[in-house]
Amino acid sequence: MSTTPLSPRSPQSAVLSPVEVLGVRVDRLTAAAALARLTAFIESGLPHQVVTVNPEFIIQAQEHPAFREVLRRADLALADGVGLVWAGWLLGAPLPARLPGVDLVETLAALAAERGYRVFLLGAREGIAARAAQVLRGRFPALQVVGVHSGSPAPAEEDEIVERIRAARPHLLFVAYGAPQQDLWIARHLARLEVPVAMGVGGAFNYIAGGARRAPRWMRRLGLEWLHRLVREPWRWRRMLRLPRFAALVLREAARSRLVPVPPQDRARDRNGEECRR
Repeated sequence: MSTTPLSPRSPQSAVLSPVEVLGVRVDRLTAAAALARLTAFIESGLPHQVVTVNPEFIIQAQEHPAFREVLRRADLALADGVGLVWAGWLLGAPLPARLPGVDLVETLAALAAERGYRVFLLGAREGIAARAAQVLRGRFPALQVVGVHSGSPAPAEEDEIVERIRAARPHLLFVAYGAPQQDLWIARHLARLEVPVAMGVGGAFNYIAGGARRAPRWMRRLGLEWLHRLVREPWRWRRMLRLPRFAALVLREAARSRLVPVPPQDRARDRNGEECRR
């Protein structure tokens, strides 16, 4: 697995308690631990929902109770966005890794090719998912993409899409309807889909297909992907207004937490987790 974007350099993985950021749970996992958890989900054969949480998700959750509940009940909530790393540090619960959705899709595609897992790509604009599937097959020739469909989260299309996915019997379902629609859609149909891992992936197909450029590596390392997207897609400026609101709310929550002592058992659990990580 050394060629995959999220492949760990060490097989060790952290065991840390989740952190709550403005009421939204974020699991604190290394790349190795996240991949192990996802593999276990697939091998179980039972349906699981995975969410990739970023600051926009958390602000949307403050305004959208149904979305907040979906995030709360997700089987795995991974940190996508440097804002989450910053928030975890500020709240005294550092995140071992940031797991961007695009990298996660590519890593799971590599895993699927290696282990024979079947993959279904749902959503994005017409033709984008098919192009993303073509690119992924080019990188991982053994990858079984058993379905590609744009569709939409409209209620009128739901039954037909669910039946299409059930007939394909994928192990992994990537849904690119954008948040919160993709995550609400998965939550509504998870039991019917019978897919071991269903995950909302936002704009990942567009990046993989080459329709959008990712920020250079140096910008990603510095957590400046948001700036790169804003420069290339200035129409996103309204959405970007959520970022300063997120920062202000996290700062307020961190200030409040300083006034409330951490229970000894929580300190011990986190200390044990840190020891595992080392």
